[in-house]
Amino acid sequence: MTEEAEAGRDMEAVSRFVESFAAQLVEAGMQRMAARVFAALLASDEGVMTSAELGEQLKISPAAVSGAVRYLAQTHMVSREREPGSRRERYRVHGDQWYEALTNREAVLKRWEGALREGVTSLGAHTPAGRRMAETLAFFEFLDAEVAAMMERWRVHRDHTFGAS
Repeated sequence: MTEEAEAGRDMEAVSRFVESFAAQLVEAGMQRMAARVFAALLASDEGVMTSAELGEQLKISPAAVSGAVRYLAQTHMVSREREPGSRRERYRVHGDQWYEALTNREAVLKRWEGALREGVTSLGAHTPAGRRMAETLAFFEFLDAEVAAMMERWRVHRDHTFGAS
C-alpha cells in the first residue's frame, strides 16, 4: 500500500486528478505517458516513485515508464536517483521543476538566437525574408530578457511565499 493510501487519501480522486492534469499537459504538447508519469510524481507526497510504483499506479508497462522518464529527465522535469541500498532507480520531481524546465528552454532560445543571427546575415537584413528573420530574432531576444527578469522575480516571490530554499 502506498503512503498516500495509508494516509487515508482517496486514491480514486488522486487518479482522477493525475489523469485530468496529464490531459492538460498533453493538450499543451507534452507526450502522453510523460504527462501521466509527471502528474503521478507531482501528486505523490514524497515526489519520488520507483518504476514499479509508477507502473502499478498508472497501469503501464516498465518500458512505458522508462520512455516517459527519459523524456522528463531530458527536459529537467524529473531526476533519477538510486534507491538507497538497492540498484533500483527511483524518480523524483522537485519543487523547482518548472524553474528548471524553463531555464533549460532559455538555453534553447540562446541557440535559436545564434541561428537567427546567421539567417539575417545570410539572407540580408533588408530583404523580406531577412526582415522576418530579424523580427523573429528580436522577439527571441526580448523573450530571453523577459524570462531572465521574470525568473528573478519568481525567486524573490518564492522565497517570500515559501521561505528561502
